[in-house]
Amino acid sequence: ANITGFIMQLNSEIRGKPRSSCTQLSKNVKIVVDFLDNAKSWIKDIPPIQQAQRFGNRAYRDWHARLVKESQSLHDQLLNEELKNDGASDELKVYFEDSFGNSQRIDYGTGHELCFVTWLAALAAIGVFALEDHVSLVLHLFWHYLELMQELQSIYWLEPAGSKGAWGLDDYQFLPFLCGASQLIGHPKIDPSAIANESAPQLYCNDYLLFLAVRFVRKMKTGSFAEHSSILYGASAASHWEKVNMGLTQMYDDEVLSKFPVVQHIYFGSILSLDRFVPLGKTASTSMPPPAAKTRKPPSVEGLPI
Repeated sequence: ANITGFIMQLNSEIRGKPRSSCTQLSKNVKIVVDFLDNAKSWIKDIPPIQQAQRFGNRAYRDWHARLVKESQSLHDQLLNEELKNDGASDELKVYFEDSFGNSQRIDYGTGHELCFVTWLAALAAIGVFALEDHVSLVLHLFWHYLELMQELQSIYWLEPAGSKGAWGLDDYQFLPFLCGASQLIGHPKIDPSAIANESAPQLYCNDYLLFLAVRFVRKMKTGSFAEHSSILYGASAASHWEKVNMGLTQMYDDEVLSKFPVVQHIYFGSILSLDRFVPLGKTASTSMPPPAAKTRKPPSVEGLPI
């Protein structure tokens, strides 16, 4: 619930705000942004190797190993002595180091993206980020994270983790589309039809996450946009951005937050705990009954309330 609430709060706070409207970054936000930019520069030091297969370049493992090596220094800059003594960095590093893909499988997907937002939520929970940082967390910090991940995906050709191909929103990301739609709510000139406009991503990618993400989709995929990105194409028929944002919020809950293969990898500890829900009038049981089976339709254009 803490993670879901944090995502929804960020989604709400950037409503109607282009990136250029957010110019003030706190010290801790700057620390993370600088780290991400530095991590992006490592790619030049660790070029992809020649190998037979296209996907999963093994040089990525060296990049990820360097990330893990430098992770402690980042957390040392963010945490005060009390938090360090309490062992907060041990818990935080689990989220952070799993936010950039899996070094064994050489893949990346929405579960890794969720780990990064979980890391942000944990840092906010212990006071490293303040409420005043929330807009810059999305429009600057997460923005730099997305640019780094796009670079890793295009250079090392990370395998999409759990991709549904043309029947999924995107092979790698979800939140740039959800939050990007929120940014565009109430825009006087840009309506959802711009999603399918070939020139729109280049025009608006400097201010809006959604178009930064769509630009990358068009770069990585060939053929008809309507065919390789059918859900995005369907969203372009929405009458306004509120409907796109609402539909993607429901889809995120169904296809990411409610998927056991995704959330099973989240490490709950002392900062973000996993508490069993006990209905009023009941007592906690030592055994947990299996969840009721749910029948879900595969995601489709019709899944968006347009």
